[in-house]
Amino acid sequence: MSDTGSFGADSGSSDLRLELPIGVLDTLGAAVVALDTAGRFVLWDVRAEELLGYSAQEVLGRHAAQLLLHDPYRDLVAGKCEQMMETGRSWAGLLPLRTKDGSTRLVEFRCSRLPDRQGDFYALGIATDASTLRKVEQDLALSTQLIAQSPIALEVLDTDLRYVAVNPAMERMHGLSAEEHLGRGFREVLSSDSVDASEAAVREVLETGRPLVDKYTIGRTPADPDNDHAWSVSVYRLEDPGGQVLGVATSVIDVTDRHGAITAAAQARHRLAQVAEGSARIGTTLDMRQTARELADVAVPELADVAVVDVLDSALDDRRPATPDSGPALFRTLAVKAAYLAEASSAAGTAGQPVSYDADRLPTRCVRTGQPIMVTRVDDWDLARIARDAAAAAVLASVGIHSYLAIPLAAQGRSLGVLGLMRGRNQLPFNADDVTLAVELAGRTAVSLDNARLHQSVRNTAVTLQRSLLPRPTPPESLEIATRYQPAGTSNEVGGDWFDVIPLAQDKTALVVGDVMGSGIDAAATMGRLRTATATLADLDLPPAQVLQRLDKITAGLDPYIATCIYAEYDPHSDRCRIAAAGHLPPALTPAGGPPELLDLPSGAPLGVGGVPFETTTVPLRPGDQLALYTDGLVETRRDAIDERLDLLLRVLDSHDPSLEETCDRLLETLRDPDDHDDVSLLIARPKARP
Repeated sequence: MSDTGSFGADSGSSDLRLELPIGVLDTLGAAVVALDTAGRFVLWDVRAEELLGYSAQEVLGRHAAQLLLHDPYRDLVAGKCEQMMETGRSWAGLLPLRTKDGSTRLVEFRCSRLPDRQGDFYALGIATDASTLRKVEQDLALSTQLIAQSPIALEVLDTDLRYVAVNPAMERMHGLSAEEHLGRGFREVLSSDSVDASEAAVREVLETGRPLVDKYTIGRTPADPDNDHAWSVSVYRLEDPGGQVLGVATSVIDVTDRHGAITAAAQARHRLAQVAEGSARIGTTLDMRQTARELADVAVPELADVAVVDVLDSALDDRRPATPDSGPALFRTLAVKAAYLAEASSAAGTAGQPVSYDADRLPTRCVRTGQPIMVTRVDDWDLARIARDAAAAAVLASVGIHSYLAIPLAAQGRSLGVLGLMRGRNQLPFNADDVTLAVELAGRTAVSLDNARLHQSVRNTAVTLQRSLLPRPTPPESLEIATRYQPAGTSNEVGGDWFDVIPLAQDKTALVVGDVMGSGIDAAATMGRLRTATATLADLDLPPAQVLQRLDKITAGLDPYIATCIYAEYDPHSDRCRIAAAGHLPPALTPAGGPPELLDLPSGAPLGVGGVPFETTTVPLRPGDQLALYTDGLVETRRDAIDERLDLLLRVLDSHDPSLEETCDRLLETLRDPDDHDDVSLLIARPKARP
């Protein structure tokens, strides 16, 4: 074998070693040896020394069988080697080899014929410790089975992001076999809209070495193109033991069920939060219109892009005819709100305007059946049954209204109206969860609307009674008179405020303003009784203090009511006014050409307290002077100090309006509390100049 020196056995070097790159052979501790045709060692690497203990100097040139094999195996191995050298067929076996320390080591040995350029042959052997090999084989088998059977989709990409390997789970996910993956680029397999972001994330891991762990992504795969899936994706960079970058490995776990459960839980929490918000924001007053606006504000934009609250016209007033069970239904729109879709708002309706829907219209069907109606995807025919007219339907179509929901507003077994919800910019159609939320909000609103309706009915009765009991005074010849009465706001019950102008003997006039503490029909009725009693007592020509004393006894018998009152008696012949107060705010006197002032009167106790004397005070009241009597609803608020409000009253009176009617209007405009929590009675008198 003239080229034996190519192995280094005859090159004159006695310590030739063959260093192998770090890798699988390194992990196995595989030794590489070579023998000539005579069976002598011509190559002995460092792994062989580690495996059997002999150095290269100790084995090179020596006969392998005599050095390493026990007697029973020499002939068998010699025959295998001869056959291999003749036929070229490799062989492998498990051999017990003798180590340098005299012990025996079981070695997995694989032998192949190796020709040189001159046509001579060598025997190349690779040997590894049998126990080490078994462990590696077991680990490899375990890894292979785990990867093959794992429900986690796994893939390996090279540095050009081409597929090197995929497991069966990844094949199923992509709908492609392993062969169809191999060699193809990342973008060739993943063609979804999110491929740019996915590729950028993978390249970042490839460049930085920082792993991407448990990154959630949602999309669709070629295997299931019609349904969204959620995945947890992790990406790791692969390096060999020497640090060379080989590519990336990706693991993908389908977490669609978990994601769905988390999403459902989040949606449930969001719905509960909306219900809680609705409970706090809806029904803050006993005003039906305000309650309807509150419902619309809660529904838009969280639940819908457009919300319309239509209430049956008959529900607004019990005196109106009931809605028939067939034919058109007459509604009144109480609230309309739109997010982003201004055109849709005007097409949906105008707050305060009546609207009639035929029997086949969806709002009418909803209010009559008492059941929600959901149209997931509306078409032109649906819009014609939703909108109030053809023009409105065309507008709704033009702004992209695509889904509709009608929810009945019902309380105490009575249909009150319907909540109409529409979506345009929100591309998701209404679903069952939206119906559940809308029904909850509508139910709470309906209770508030019904309470407001009942309150309004009682209030209307009280207002009617109150106004019927108030006088329509004929001003005496000696006085200019202006009066006003304003009931409390719609969310508050009517009180017992009153005023009166009573002609007396000798051209005198009694001016009275009073306030029964309390509200409702009973307070209005009590006010009527006190006003009648005051008029009767005035006819007795009693001083103001005595009138109040007798009224005090009468009021005490009207338990549990008490009242405040100002009683003034004007005498045009003396230009004087005698005044007595029963727990009432002081009158304001504006002298002709002078600044207004609050009269300093003994305040007295309210009527009905009993046992407290009243005093009469005499003040000048000349032609051109102005005396203003009022109830506390004009000046008292829940925010401001009473002194500040009385100062404001005087500033308004200081304008010296030529008309008492203008003065009344300006006082109400400036001082009336926006909350309208109390009634207001106002009486202004000005003596006329004598001819």
